[in-house]
Amino acid sequence: MNAALPRFLKSAYRKEPIISILITIGVVDAVIGGFDDSWSLLAVGLGTAGISLAFKLWRMQQHRPIPEEPVVQHYLPSRSSSPTLPILTVAKKKPPR
Repeated sequence: MNAALPRFLKSAYRKEPIISILITIGVVDAVIGGFDDSWSLLAVGLGTAGISLAFKLWRMQQHRPIPEEPVVQHYLPSRSSSPTLPILTVAKKKPPR
């Protein structure tokens, strides 16, 4: 569980950085407002987080066309036209007696 949460947060911030920041701001405001008995801050925080989540869900539901994969252009042939090089071996010298 401990390793999964940071990985999830990193992927969320990479995909949608602005929405993730707004959700974080809203949640922090709501927590501070809830513990401090500041109902206006709690309402602003819940509103910010709720609007951000609604915007994220709205964007996820929009139909995105699947991009076509570009044709890969190879600059080199798949195999070499020149003959293969011989394998070099190191000749072992006999130690002096």
